[in-house]
Amino acid sequence: MMQVENPMVRPIAEKNNHWGIDACGDEILYGDTIYEFPDGEIVLEENIREYLTEVLGATRKIAE
Repeated sequence: MMQVENPMVRPIAEKNNHWGIDACGDEILYGDTIYEFPDGEIVLEENIREYLTEVLGATRKIAE
C-alpha cells in the first residue's frame, strides 16, 4: 500500500519558515545567517556587501 503525505499534517516549523524581512527587502528564513547592527537593522549575509555600499555608503577598494 502506497502512503501519501498529507500536507495538512506537516510540522508547523516546516509550514512557516518565515523569520522576517531584512533591510534590503529580502525574506529571512529560520536558519539564515544574519547581521544585526546597533541601530536594529537586520541584514542577510548574502546582502551585507549591498547594505554596506548602498545603504551605509561604504566604498569597496583594493589596498595598494
